[in-house]
Amino acid sequence: MVVLAGGTGGAKLARGMLDVVGPERLTVIANTGDDIEIYGAHVSPDPDLVSFWLADRIDSRGWGIDGDTFKVMDGLRQLGEEIYFNLGDLDLAMAIQRSAALAAGRRLTEAHAALLRALRVGACVLPMSDQPVRTRVLTDGGWRSLQEFLIRDRGAAPIHDVQFRGADAARATPEVLNAIAAAGTVIIGPSNPVLSIGPILAIRELREALSAATGSVVAVSPLVDGQVLKGPTAACMRWAGVPVSSSGLAEIYGDLLDGLVADEPSDLLPVLHTDVLMDTAEARAGLARRTLEFALAQPRRALLK
Repeated sequence: MVVLAGGTGGAKLARGMLDVVGPERLTVIANTGDDIEIYGAHVSPDPDLVSFWLADRIDSRGWGIDGDTFKVMDGLRQLGEEIYFNLGDLDLAMAIQRSAALAAGRRLTEAHAALLRALRVGACVLPMSDQPVRTRVLTDGGWRSLQEFLIRDRGAAPIHDVQFRGADAARATPEVLNAIAAAGTVIIGPSNPVLSIGPILAIRELREALSAATGSVVAVSPLVDGQVLKGPTAACMRWAGVPVSSSGLAEIYGDLLDGLVADEPSDLLPVLHTDVLMDTAEARAGLARRTLEFALAQPRRALLK
């Protein structure tokens, strides 16, 4: 089975799904629109976040490596460097290795696979593309990289436009296309539908593969009791012109979906009405199990038209 994941919500669901289906049956396609070249290294936040969760190495912040230190960042500050993107030493070491692999001509998919082996992750985590796609957000201060928007602006600046630069030229990898074609179901994780899942769906070849998939495609809502737990999801949905609700989520994903998992109803498509909060390991596995059972029971609407 396949999970599309961006930020924390998708990573948590992937970790729950690992308990349900095991590593051999789980493939995660991760957003790379957040990627950034910084400190002389290629940082790939979402694939790494998913990998840390699957390795049970996630720290208390929910995005770094447990037990990591920040001596390099401290040293850069002492040298007068302005640090807004705070990266742990182990995290930076992985990014440096990734950069070296890319400089040697390896694909991003291959570079990340080597890091997965180092983390002893048995599941497959695939970057959405080997070509660069970069998410940009237009605010009152002009165009911002996603990291600047999320960290410098704290995700609170007004959103006037969103672009996925490079998406038109980017291709889905053979690994991604094969995973989707072979999947019994594809689950779109509860990540920001615009900033985290949007870059994945902006790759035409990948979106077409999802439309042609024989397995059902089901999304899990990132809204809990109609509210956003963290991040600018609500502002992004309002920018997209849809309500901050299950129905709004269904509008964004459109004909790709065969069903939706949410704690509120929608009259646009079949809904599994269930608790979507994932605050414990048991809750993550429980939601993953319910989602999988629901997804496997849904007919493939796109193929019935």
